[in-house]
Amino acid sequence: MKALIAMSGGVDSSVAAYLIRQQGMDAVGCTMKLYDNEDAGVPKENTCCSLDDIEDARSVAYRLGMSYYVFNFKDDFKEKVIDNFICCYENGMTPNPCIECNRYLKFNKLMERAQVMECDYVVTGHYARIEKTPEGYVLKKAVDDSKDQSYVLYSLTQEQLAHTLFPLGELTKTQAREIAEENGFINANKPDSQDICFVPDGDYAKVIRSFTGKDYPPGNYVSTSGEVLGTHKGIIHYTIGQRKGLGIALGEPRFVCKIKPETNEVVLGTNEELMTTGLKVGDVNWILGHAPVSEGETFRCSAKARYKHKEQPATVTVCGDGTIEVEFDVPVRAATPGQSCVLYDGDVVIGGGKIF
Repeated sequence: MKALIAMSGGVDSSVAAYLIRQQGMDAVGCTMKLYDNEDAGVPKENTCCSLDDIEDARSVAYRLGMSYYVFNFKDDFKEKVIDNFICCYENGMTPNPCIECNRYLKFNKLMERAQVMECDYVVTGHYARIEKTPEGYVLKKAVDDSKDQSYVLYSLTQEQLAHTLFPLGELTKTQAREIAEENGFINANKPDSQDICFVPDGDYAKVIRSFTGKDYPPGNYVSTSGEVLGTHKGIIHYTIGQRKGLGIALGEPRFVCKIKPETNEVVLGTNEELMTTGLKVGDVNWILGHAPVSEGETFRCSAKARYKHKEQPATVTVCGDGTIEVEFDVPVRAATPGQSCVLYDGDVVIGGGKIF
């Protein structure tokens, strides 16, 4: 068996490579070159595409006796991830670019490359598990709940799951670092990345303007009843649930409740007005390749509408147009168009899709 290991230069993918080599599997390391930092207006050394990260990945690969490659996927990343990111913000939505990167780059383009290289598996450092059952391949949460990344992997198909390995799924982050230290990996104590790779300073609007060369005009803040409250600095600066950085004093806390690109308005309301129980979700992927029930029927599960949300009990209706309706038992906060709603049965991922 032969594996292509996606190596970011971080500790997780390095330990994943080590574990695969410990199993005696032939392995090749690679890093995906996704963009040039200068394109996003950020310092060259700031992110996972930096030369330092590539050298860290190369160092670990060579230490493990693996050959190592850098693949240029910049055009695909621009089209599938960055362009989608920009389009979402321009249309009042909030994207999750990690989901798009997993869907189109790691488990599409990289898997295609693995097939060309006659590799049986793609290996990543994600904290999640894959299990083969009589029904098919099942995606499960990681043992370390604090690091679980199953939410960003809900778009995986049966074919992809059959050719993917997540060696860290049974480990805690502490155990992963211990393995790296024991083996003298250069990145054993490297901090985890906390930001979107091409927005390392968190300034999404600056990156969007850098890529588009456009200015985004100010418009009105309005209340949920339509009263003009003040002036915002352009809709790309805002996301549902935001409180900080509004630049307006109204005597009591106000949050972004809705973004209306058609009128260039940002709607502000109370925390209570951010709560909702019902969501419409499209572009749905079912991990087993089909919904648990027939069209028009419902099923019970838990669901979360944002990566850092806690799962909540919900009833899901499978609609006839390829969408689902998710009704939570209790209101959830700041469910946002462009984000994903992921469905769980215990620690098993049922599927998920985009909120609209």
